[in-house]
Amino acid sequence: MAVEHSTGTPTPAQGDQTRIHNIGYRGYDGPRLGRAYARRSLYSQSLRGSYGLGRSVKSKVLPMLLFVVMCVPAAIMVAVAVATKANALPLDYTRYAIVMQAVISLYVASQAPQSVSRDLRFKTVPLYFSRPIETADYVRAKFAALASALFILTAAPLLVLYVGALLAKLDFTDQTKGFAQGLVSVALLSLLFAGIGLVIASFTPRRGFGIAAVIAVLTITYGAVSTLQAIADAQGSSDAVPWIGLFSPITIVDGVQSAFLGATSAFPGGVGPSSAEGVVFVLLALGLIAASYGLLMRRYKKVGL
Repeated sequence: MAVEHSTGTPTPAQGDQTRIHNIGYRGYDGPRLGRAYARRSLYSQSLRGSYGLGRSVKSKVLPMLLFVVMCVPAAIMVAVAVATKANALPLDYTRYAIVMQAVISLYVASQAPQSVSRDLRFKTVPLYFSRPIETADYVRAKFAALASALFILTAAPLLVLYVGALLAKLDFTDQTKGFAQGLVSVALLSLLFAGIGLVIASFTPRRGFGIAAVIAVLTITYGAVSTLQAIADAQGSSDAVPWIGLFSPITIVDGVQSAFLGATSAFPGGVGPSSAEGVVFVLLALGLIAASYGLLMRRYKKVGL
């Protein structure tokens, strides 16, 4: 601000501290971390978000509660085995996830929409692709993050059982073999459930709709398949029981592990698939995982435009 004197010459007002600095423009000279760094960052952020880390306290409640619910029965079994000096664990490693499949399904239903539906709802997906990241990077990061979160959820109780079995001085070789078989089983389950959950959630920006749809697909199919298997077994059609198991994600995993991982089948009558039938179960499981990845790629090529 200037003050006019009688001479007509403007002079700066007293106390005026106005300055204009020409700092110019400087380009970025630092390292270009590229797609790999962006993909790792998205994976890390998505994995942490699956357990509410880095988010509000409210977001941590359900995933952490489900994690505790998964581990508590294993801790109880270990306590009983140690106290009674049992010769074996009450439940095989490969059976644990099958028994707890309702908790696993609830976790997938709550976290798959959280992982992708928010990006769709707030239209942030094109912003990801405005950076050096492509559709494949986004899909791989999200798929790997949810599968990793599920593996943590399902492998943690197996680790509790394994440590407890060693404390109870059960046979080291048998327990290690069973633990390894259980890890293979839950790794397959994690990939399969993560793929199915993400595909369903990616088609709706509404988190509530995504949750309901995932629960419906995972639980209704299991209920329907279990009912049909029970009817077939009661009518003496035991040969049809394994084939009916091809129509539910959790029974597909059950069929694979009972055919190739030495697990006791949860099918009615304990009749699991033969080795030849087990090959069909393996191919179907791998095919569903690959199909889930393909559908996610196709979906995000459209959404990212």
